[in-house]
Parts: sequence; structure tokens; C-alpha cells
Amino acid sequence: MSRIAAIFARPHHTAFIPYITAGYPDIETTLKVVPLLADGGCDLIELGIPFSDPIADGITIQKASFQALQNGVTPKVCLQLARELSAKVEIPLVFMTYFNPVLNYGCGEFCDAAAGCGVAGLIVPDLPPEEGSELEDAARKSGLDLIYLLAPTSSEERIRLVAEKSRGFIYLVSVTGVTGARKALPPDLEQFVTRVRRLARQPLCVGFGISTPAQARQIARLADGVIIGSRIIQLMESGDKSLKAVSDFVTEVREALDAATP
Repeated sequence: MSRIAAIFARPHHTAFIPYITAGYPDIETTLKVVPLLADGGCDLIELGIPFSDPIADGITIQKASFQALQNGVTPKVCLQLARELSAKVEIPLVFMTYFNPVLNYGCGEFCDAAAGCGVAGLIVPDLPPEEGSELEDAARKSGLDLIYLLAPTSSEERIRLVAEKSRGFIYLVSVTGVTGARKALPPDLEQFVTRVRRLARQPLCVGFGISTPAQARQIARLADGVIIGSRIIQLMESGDKSLKAVSDFVTEVREALDAATP
């Protein structure tokens, strides 16, 4: 069982998975916030590798990625950050990256380097499963879980393919669109989760648009994990009070998830 799969083996527990952009607003804050997230009850942390064309991300994460790039954050810097962070926290780290930086680095070389720095998995939103065999092979050899995404528009054929290939969990995109905090969850989310659940054995985690503890509680009744990114990035924009704001929010979400889990 992989480190990621072990998270979902805990009975009566909904996983809380936050996303942060590596190097935003600066490297020092990344080194501080990851242990804070772990201490606050998060189960796994997505560490975003900044990229110049983040097509799956909304304005909040786009801005964070741009600032991190301006700070000189490269894939090699992210690997070093992961090495330092994995020595500080026991929960798994997963790289959220686009395929271009991985391809440029070399699939095998990148996976070996990531695993060597303590990373447990990869999420690559612009990599379709029909074209993922090279990275799948490299990830498997390095002991990494390659996690695929499904959208509400995914066909039964696509769901079956992702269920065959995804390792660790399946990332369910709650809406057709980009990341970003939203005021309400889509009305057809339960139907979407149920449709995937019929065809997949992996744990299902829902992301994109979740921004409140109440929304997280709703999802805990449907899925195995909740992913929150843009709202956390927004809180990290609040200057000197940012870490306190993130800590308070994480605590509230963890409490909401625990209250909703039977």
C-alpha cells in the first residue's frame, strides 16, 4: 500500500488535502505553512510547481504561480523545497504540475528526483490518460502514485480508463472550468460522484471551487477527500496575519469534516 493509499484506509475519516503554490508568496512562507497545515489536521499536501501557462487554474492560482516564477522558483527549487519539507512533516507531499516542466526535465529523471526528495505522487492536469503511458511507467518505477482527474463531462469510457490508470486516488473536478473559490457547490455533484463510484475502486477526492467549511462538510458526505486551494492562497495574501488566517481556516475545515464523517 502506498503512503497516499494508506490515508484512505483509516476508517471514518475524510481526507483534507490543501494546495499551495511552491514559493508563494516566497520560499520562506512555503517552509512555514506546510508544517502548519500538517499540524492543523491535513492528510496530504499538494505542492504546486509554478508554470507560465497554468490552463487549469483560475486567477488566484495564476497570480500565485506568476509571483513564484518572478521569485525564481523552478522545478529544481521545488525539488529542494520538497526535500526540506519532507524532513519536517510526516504526511505525504504530492507535486501538482503541468506536463511541460516534467517533459523538459525528463520523465524518468523527474520521477526519480521527486521520489528521492520524499514526494509521494504526481497530479498533472493537462496530461490525458490516453497519452500518459511514459509518465505512468516512470512514476511506477520510482514508487510514485500518478493521480488522474475526471470532470463532470467525462464519458463512461473516460471514467473506466482513469479508474484503470489512476493510483492513490482519483481527483474529481467539481465543475467544468478552472480552479477558484465559489459561493456554492454545483447541484449535480452528487450525481457525478455516484457515477464515478460505480466504475472506480479508488478513493474519490473533490476539488475546484471549495472555499468554506460548510462546503467541505457537504462533500464529506459524498467523497473520500476534499481538496482546497484557491481559498488558502487568498488567505496567504493577507500579509503578516496570513499564517494565522490559514491556521484558523484549516482548523475549521478539519472540524467540519470530522463532524460530517459518520
